[in-house]
Amino acid sequence: MNLTISGHHLEVTPALREYVLTKLDRVTRHFDQVVDVNVLLTVENLKEKERRQKAEVTLHVKGRDIFVEQANEDLYAAIDQLMDKLDRQVVRHKDRLQDHHHESPKRLGIPAL
Repeated sequence: MNLTISGHHLEVTPALREYVLTKLDRVTRHFDQVVDVNVLLTVENLKEKERRQKAEVTLHVKGRDIFVEQANEDLYAAIDQLMDKLDRQVVRHKDRLQDHHHESPKRLGIPAL
């Protein structure tokens, strides 16, 4: 898995990098076929204080790209909410990949009891 963590108008400290890595472990525990992860952390100079810190993730899995973004007044809270959204989307993608269609016993030729 290739991981890129970058900051825009923000220096990515080792503490931030470690926090993102620990949160990404939950996603990779649910779905291990992740090819590429790009994380972008930004600070925007907006008048509204509650939307100033923004986190974005682009997750590349086989056959699909999953993009999630979240903004909050606290960057750590934005990362938490972002990983919750990403986890839900990854689990939904994994469920779509699994084959839930089963053949009926009539079609398999198994006699009924």
